[in-house]
This record gives sequence, structure tokens and C-alpha cells, in this order.
Amino acid sequence: MKIKEITNQHRRDFWAIYECEHCGHTEKGSGYDDVNFHQNVIPNMNCKKCDKKSPDDYQPKQTKYPEGYQI
Repeated sequence: MKIKEITNQHRRDFWAIYECEHCGHTEKGSGYDDVNFHQNVIPNMNCKKCDKKSPDDYQPKQTKYPEGYQI
């Protein structure tokens, strides 16, 4: 899965539309805007339609705030 669009964000908590790179299925979900979530959690999300994970060449998005920045 990858982030198609972040629809709402409050501090580091966000709500987004996730899209499967394999079948194009989209779903709404929440997330946390830090490096760990973008590099480890999102690529390991399974699509609810085809049950596949992100490909090995997944490129994570940048966080809105730098790592360690206190909001």
C-alpha cells in the first residue's frame, strides 16, 4: 500500500487514502507521521482486496516535520 492522499492531519496523526500498487484498491485509514511509520509500517500493510504488500522498490513519503521535532 502507498499513501494516495493525506486528507487530514493534526500534529503527527493523519488520515489518508491508501492505494494498492498491484490492484489499485483504495481504502481510508489513519497513520502516524514519523520515519518508522513511513519506512516500515506502510510497506508492510496488506491490501484487503488482493492481500499483497508493497513492492521492494517502495519509496516512502517524507514526513511533514523533521525527526525529533516537538510539536
